[in-house]
Amino acid sequence: MLTTSQLANSAGVNVETLRYYERRGLLPEPPRRASGYRQYSQDDVARLQFIKRAKDLGFTLQEVQELLNLRVDPDTPCAMVKRRADLKIIDIEAKLQSLKRIKKALNKLAATCSGRGPVGDCPILEALGGDGTW
Repeated sequence: MLTTSQLANSAGVNVETLRYYERRGLLPEPPRRASGYRQYSQDDVARLQFIKRAKDLGFTLQEVQELLNLRVDPDTPCAMVKRRADLKIIDIEAKLQSLKRIKKALNKLAATCSGRGPVGDCPILEALGGDGTW
C-alpha cells in the first residue's frame, strides 16, 4: 500500500493534483488506515498514470472521465474509444490552424516595430489598442 505522496511520486504528479483528481471523481476515495492516512494500491498508480497520459495527449478531465468509464466496461466496443481519439485529433487540428493564424498576425505586428523609441509610439501596442486589424 502507498501513501498519498508515494502515489503522487510513482505517477509523476504532485499531491495537490492527486487530491484534485479525487475531488473530481477521477480517482476513487481510497481506504484509510486507522491513523487516518489514505492508502493506495498499484491499481491506483496505473489509473493515475492513465489519467496523466490522457491529459498529456490533450484530453480534458471530462474526456478522461469518459475514457475511464469506457475502460471499465468489457463490453465497450473499441470503436467508441477510437471515435473519441478521432474527435481529439480534429480538435487538435483546429487548434493548430488557430495557432498558425496567431503566429502570422504576431509576425506581421512584430515586423512593424523597430524596437526603438518610446513605448507610446509602439506600433504593436497601437495595433492591439486599435480596431484589431493587423
